Amino acid sequence: MLKKILTILPIILLLSCQSNAQKNNTDVKIQKTDIQWKNELSSIEYYVLRESGTERAFTGTYNKFYKDGLYHCNGCDTPLFKSKHKFDSGTGWPSFDTAIKENVSYDSDINIGYTRTEIHCTTCGGHLGHVFNDGPKETTGKRYCVNSVSLIFYPTE
Repeated sequence: MLKKILTILPIILLLSCQSNAQKNNTDVKIQKTDIQWKNELSSIEYYVLRESGTERAFTGTYNKFYKDGLYHCNGCDTPLFKSKHKFDSGTGWPSFDTAIKENVSYDSDINIGYTRTEIHCTTCGGHLGHVFNDGPKETTGKRYCVNSVSLIFYPTE
């Protein structure tokens, strides 16, 4: 019996480690090669948006930025967050309590040893950051923790 379990366990672990991001890449509306992305994005933008990296805390342009407008995806210009939903979480990254629903998708991320909910742009599949359940209780209770380099800000005119 133990032999069967030891034989089956690696197969189960291998299958369970496949993320939805691999499957969802074919669902995005904008498909580009890595070379195309590298030509369009800076190295840090590519690292965050295409390789699911994270910028250092407290270094992003939009961390302490509070102007009226819309935050768009830096990879494809899709609107993602409204400034009225931005708040200071004290974490060192721009934080929002609400996303533009149809433009943000969700996936499980287990890269650091526990499960987090990763957020992506639905148009280009770009990695934005993560969403947590420790946001403002008086609104949604959500904290969309977003990398500044994954965003472009357009002020309200």
